[in-house]
Amino acid sequence: MTVPGRLMRDVLGSFCSGVVVVTAAGPEPVGFTCQSFASLSLDPPLVTFAPGRGSRTWPRIREIGSFCVNILAADQRHLSDAFARSGTDKFAGVRWSPSELGSPVLDGVLAWIDCEIWAEYDGGDHTIVVGEVRALAAAPGEPLLFHRGAYLAS
Repeated sequence: MTVPGRLMRDVLGSFCSGVVVVTAAGPEPVGFTCQSFASLSLDPPLVTFAPGRGSRTWPRIREIGSFCVNILAADQRHLSDAFARSGTDKFAGVRWSPSELGSPVLDGVLAWIDCEIWAEYDGGDHTIVVGEVRALAAAPGEPLLFHRGAYLAS
């Protein structure tokens, strides 16, 4: 039996997820919004995320070799929306500082995780990326959450 894509999206949308922006520093900073992020391992310290195969930003981050996962706070929906758009200057008006590896850490995020690419795997219409954590920090606050196709009000 083949599961229709729309049904898969609707049912799996029942799982509430946080929202992150994955960034990297090249000649120009790059980044994209991602919901498919998770902690993977404590020893070694690994995280994972899955950009879509059609992403134009992921190949640029792959070339750089390191990235920062910015976990968005509840009041940062505007950043999620901005970094989800294609063909725009996603960093216009966005304040950030460089991580230890040079990737953008967006101001006001709930947490950030600085990584080097550890492995990459085929994930159907996505690529499964595993990053080895090099530095990280968190701040108090509430996360930006996404459920059934919409942001949850905080």
